[in-house]
Amino acid sequence: MASEAPPFWWERPDWRAYALWPASTLYGLVASRRMLTAKRERFDLPVLCVGNFTVGGSGKTPVAITLAGEARRMGLRPGFLSRGHGGNFSQPHIVNAAHDSARHVGDEPLLLAEHAPVAVTASRAAGAKLLLEQGCDFLIMDDGFQSAHIHIDYALLVVDARYGIGNGHVIPGGPLRAPLVHQLRFADAVLKMGEGTAADHIVRKASRAGAAVFEAVARPRDAQSFAGRRFLAFAGIGHPEKFYDTVARAGGTVALKRSFGDHHVYGKDELEDLMAVADAQGLELVTTAKDAARLRHNAPKDFVDRLNVLEIDAAFDLKHAPARIIGDTLEAWRQRRGRG
Repeated sequence: MASEAPPFWWERPDWRAYALWPASTLYGLVASRRMLTAKRERFDLPVLCVGNFTVGGSGKTPVAITLAGEARRMGLRPGFLSRGHGGNFSQPHIVNAAHDSARHVGDEPLLLAEHAPVAVTASRAAGAKLLLEQGCDFLIMDDGFQSAHIHIDYALLVVDARYGIGNGHVIPGGPLRAPLVHQLRFADAVLKMGEGTAADHIVRKASRAGAAVFEAVARPRDAQSFAGRRFLAFAGIGHPEKFYDTVARAGGTVALKRSFGDHHVYGKDELEDLMAVADAQGLELVTTAKDAARLRHNAPKDFVDRLNVLEIDAAFDLKHAPARIIGDTLEAWRQRRGRG
C-alpha cells in the first residue's frame, strides 16, 4: 500500500478523499474493531512496538535501531520482529544480513539485522517464539501496532513533523491505518520525527490523552564526507524529499533528483540510466540505506561500487528519552507479570 500512496493523501482533503469516505469508513470500522476486540497472544518478555499512524515513511527504522542500542547498553538482548515488506519467506526466518537479499526478507529487516537479531514473518506470534529461541529478552516490533496479534507492553508511534497524518482520512481516502481516536487509545507515547509543524496537533491530542511526547530529528551519519560534493540523488522511500533535504544538510549539493515508489525494485535499465545521467552531468550517485539494502545483492557490482549511501541516526531532543522508553516498557512488562 505504501508504495502506491497517491499524492492527494498528503494534501488538504479534497473531492477524492470525500468520494472515498464510505470505503474509508468501512475500513476504519474493521481496523478499529480489530484493535479493540482482538485476542492478543502474550509472551514472557517485554514488547516495545515502534509503529506509526499512517502508511508511508515516518522514520521508524532509525528510531528502532536507536532503541535497540539503548536496550543493549542497559544489559538486555533485544530482537526485532518485522513483517518484512516485499519479502517472500513463507515461514519465520532469522535474517542473515550477509546472505539474505531484500527480495527475500525486505529492505528494513536487512538494516535492522546489522544491530540485533531480526525475525521476519507474517505471523508475529511465530516470530516472537523464534526470537525467544535465539535468546532475546526484549522484543522490538518494527510496525505491527494496528495488527493486534500479540500483546504490546509499550506502543511508541512515530509521526513525521513535515507530513503529519496527511489529509486525516483513513485508507483508501487517506493514509491513516485506523481512525486517529482509536489509535491514540492504545498509544503510550508519540514521537515527533523531524522538523515542521504538520504533526503539532497530533502531539497536542496525544498529550491530552495522557501519552508521553518525545521529539527527534534525522541526523546524517558521517556528514562531513558528503560536504562539497555534487550528487544525483535517488530514492525509493515513502517521502524522498526528506532524503534530499538530509543530503543538503550534510553539505552535499543535490543537482538532480530521481524519485521512485516506496520499496521500489530497481530494474537493470533504470540503473544504467542513473549511471549514464550522472556521468553526463559529472555527478556522483547517492541514495538511502534502505535503497542500498535492496541493491546490495541485485545490482551490478560496478553500480554498487560507485554508490554513496547516506545513513541517518535518530537524535532525540532529550538524551535520556531512549532509556526512559526502554525503562517504561520494562515496568509495564513487570506489572503485566505481577497481574499473572
